[in-house]
Amino acid sequence: MENNIKATYSLRELIVYFLKLGTWGFGGPVALAGYMHRDLVERKNWISEEDYREGMALAQLAPGPLAAQLGIYIGYVHYRLLGATLAGLAFVFPSFIMVVILGFVYMQWQGIPQMQAVFYGVGAAVIGIITLSACKLTRKSIGSDKYLWGIYLVSAAYTIWQEDENIFLFLSAGTIYWLLKSPPQSFRLSQAKPGVTKAIGLPMLLNISVNTSGQTLWQILLYFTKAGAFVFGSGLAIVPFLYGGVVKEYGWLNEQQFTDAVAVAMITPGPVVITVGFIGYLIGGFPGASIAAFATFFPCYLFTVLPAPYFRKYGKHPGIKAFVDGVTAAAIGAISGAVIVLGKRTFTDGFAIGIALFTAGILWKYKKVPEPLIILVAAVIGLIVKSVINMS
Repeated sequence: MENNIKATYSLRELIVYFLKLGTWGFGGPVALAGYMHRDLVERKNWISEEDYREGMALAQLAPGPLAAQLGIYIGYVHYRLLGATLAGLAFVFPSFIMVVILGFVYMQWQGIPQMQAVFYGVGAAVIGIITLSACKLTRKSIGSDKYLWGIYLVSAAYTIWQEDENIFLFLSAGTIYWLLKSPPQSFRLSQAKPGVTKAIGLPMLLNISVNTSGQTLWQILLYFTKAGAFVFGSGLAIVPFLYGGVVKEYGWLNEQQFTDAVAVAMITPGPVVITVGFIGYLIGGFPGASIAAFATFFPCYLFTVLPAPYFRKYGKHPGIKAFVDGVTAAAIGAISGAVIVLGKRTFTDGFAIGIALFTAGILWKYKKVPEPLIILVAAVIGLIVKSVINMS
C-alpha cells in the first residue's frame, strides 16, 4: 500500500469539516485552498504538507474547479474512494442548496438588487481574506528557493496580464523544475505525470416545470458536462465558457440574468462554480439545477480519483516531487495573481478598499476571529453603504 500512515481523524470528522467549509467558506478557490491548508495542515495536522502539495498539483493539472478537486483529493488521502466521494459531496451540497433557494427567490422577485449590495461588502471583505491566504500559501510553499520564486513570479504576472490561467504554463513549470532538480537519467518520464492523461421542504422550491422539455434537460446535461470536463483554471475561469453557451448559443438566459448568476456565485460560500446550479434552476427548475451541478462536478471528480492512486504511489519519487513542486509554485503564483485581478474588479470606490483593509487588519491581528462573522458584518456594511449612495 502506498501510504501506511494511519489517519488521526475519523471519516465522520472529515465530512463534518467539509460540510462546514461548504457552508461558511467564502472567497472562492483562493480562500478555500487557504482554509484547507490552515485548518487541515497547520491546525489539525490531519494532512501532511506533502499530501497537500500533491493535491494542489493534481487540481491544477486536471480540468474543473480547483477547490472541489483539492477537497476530493484530501478525502482520498486516508479514506480512498469513499472519503473522496463523501468529502466532495459534503463540500458542494450546502452551497448547492443555497443557490437553489436563491434561484427560487430570484424567480419570484425577478431581480437581486439587495444581493448586489451584499456582494459589494462581501466582495471587498473577501479580497482581504484571500490576500492573507495567498501570502500564507506563498510563504509556506515557496520558501527561499530562487527557482520556485522565478516560477511563482512568472505565473503571477501572466495571470495578471491575461486574467486567466494556462495549463501549459503549469506543465512547463513542473517540467523545468524537474529538469533542474532531478535530471532525466534518474527518472523515467512515464512516471512523471500519471494523471495528466486523463430536500428542500417547500414543493414550490423544486419547481419541476412541465415547460422544461426532456430535450432541454438533455442539452443541459451535455453542455455542463463539457464545462466540467474541458475548462481549465479555477473559479471564474468557467464564466466565459458558460457565457458563450448559456447566453450566446442557446439563449437560455439574457445578459442581466447571467450577470446576476455570477453575482450569486460570489456571495455564496463554497466553490464559485456552483453558479451552474443557479443557472440550471433558471433554465429548468430543480431538475435543471441538479443536472447542471452533477454534469459539472462529476468529470472533475473522475479526473481526481482516477489518477490519485498514482500520485500516492509515485509522489515520493524525486523526479515527480520536483515536478509537483514546480506545478505548485506556478499554481500559487496564479492564485496570487488572481487576487490582484479580483481586486481590480471589486474596488470600485474608497469604501470597498477600506472594507478590504479593515478585514485584512482584523484577521492579521486577531487570528481566531471567524470569517463568517466578518462576512456577515461586511454584508451589512454593503447594504448600508449602497442605501446611502442610492439616497444621495
